[in-house]
Amino acid sequence: MTAGADEGAGTPAHARERVLPAAPAGKRWYFEDFYPGQEIALGERTVTEAEILAFAHAFDPQSFHVDAEAAQASPYGGLIASGWHTCSMMMRLVVDGLLGAADGMGSPGLDGVRWLQPVRAGDTLRVHYLTRQVKASASKPDRGVVWSTWTATNQHGVAVCTIDGVGLYGRRPAKEN
Repeated sequence: MTAGADEGAGTPAHARERVLPAAPAGKRWYFEDFYPGQEIALGERTVTEAEILAFAHAFDPQSFHVDAEAAQASPYGGLIASGWHTCSMMMRLVVDGLLGAADGMGSPGLDGVRWLQPVRAGDTLRVHYLTRQVKASASKPDRGVVWSTWTATNQHGVAVCTIDGVGLYGRRPAKEN
C-alpha cells in the first residue's frame, strides 16, 4: 500500500490538510509524513540584479545573463537569470521550507527541469512542492522514495520553472510512533 493512501485512522492530522504545517521544534518529518496530492508552500525570494550577475559570471556567463546591453538585443529583451540560478534559488527554498526539518537522505536525481519563463531582477519567486507518489523501499526498510514536482511562480502567479524530483527520506523510528 502506498503511504498516506487512506484518509482513515493512522493518517496524521496534517495529512488531511492541503499544506504541511511547520515542523514543531525538535521534531523531524519522515517518509510517513508524505502522501500523494500533498501541496506544500515553501516560501518566497526576491531576485536581485546583483545575484543574477554574480551567479552568471561564476557559472553561466552567457551574454543575456551577464551583459545588460547584449541582453537588450537578445530575444529576452533584457537581463535574465540563468535557469540554473533559478533552480538553485528553488533548492534553497525547498531546504528552508522542508528539507531542513526532514530526515532527508538525498536524491538519486531529477526526472525533469523546465524553464518556462525568464526570471528577471525584481521578480519574487514563490515555490510550491507537490507530492506525486510515495513508495516504501522494499530493499532498504529504513527509507522510502518520494516523487515530487516543485513549481516556482513569479509575483504575477506565472509559472517560471518546474522540477520533477525524487527524494529519499528516512522512515520514522519505532520509538517515535
